[in-house]
Amino acid sequence: MSGEVHVEPVAPGVVKLTIDNPPMNPLGVEMRETFMRALDQVEADDSLRCLIVTGKGKAFCSGDDLKAVGPQGEDLAGFARLLDRLEASRAPVIAAVNGWCVGGGFELALCCDIRIASREARFVCAGVNVGLMASTYRLPRLIGVSRAKAMLLTGLPHDAETAERYGLTTGLYAPDDLMEAAVRLAERIASRAPLSVEASKRTANRAPDLSPEEANKMLAGELRTLRKSNDHKAAVAAFRERRDPEFTRS
Repeated sequence: MSGEVHVEPVAPGVVKLTIDNPPMNPLGVEMRETFMRALDQVEADDSLRCLIVTGKGKAFCSGDDLKAVGPQGEDLAGFARLLDRLEASRAPVIAAVNGWCVGGGFELALCCDIRIASREARFVCAGVNVGLMASTYRLPRLIGVSRAKAMLLTGLPHDAETAERYGLTTGLYAPDDLMEAAVRLAERIASRAPLSVEASKRTANRAPDLSPEEANKMLAGELRTLRKSNDHKAAVAAFRERRDPEFTRS
């Protein structure tokens, strides 16, 4: 029996997606379709400002369901499409890594914009353990080639403290405090100018691949658009009047 992806609004503009497919929360073919439908549902709401992705129980996600992968690898390609889809979300995505984060599940966390973790979380680049590869592009860009190789080439579990030291996560919390911390972070993001947040995400994602000249051209175009936005005008007016701005994503 396939699991579920629970969609739960947890604050204004903030939605939590919980992978619920016990015991390790794999994302096989049916679960990937469920996850994609959940993304479609929440992104159709223009008021969405931030997503939180987490797992139920003792695992964040164990990746693809290898028992169901066909001999031609169609299922692995399907998993890659899910990763790209999540990474391309217009809204910032926070991974609240509650437990085992393994293989494709590790890659799922890398596709999120920010990762925070329970002190009980464990991170495993499991590709070499099953005769495959995963995270060889995103992980070195995030934590550097040397540290990435220590994870990629051994397939060993790395604890939450090591993940934070490597720069993989930006905060560690007691298990019972993790979701509160994720919601608090998401609320802060949701309270900022939405078009500015989305533009910041887009430009930060592209920045490592651009020359200084290319980056300046990209930034100039984004800033021209933002300067004309109602949200920028509202922020300037609020600053002058010493009050909090009200943003409308326009």
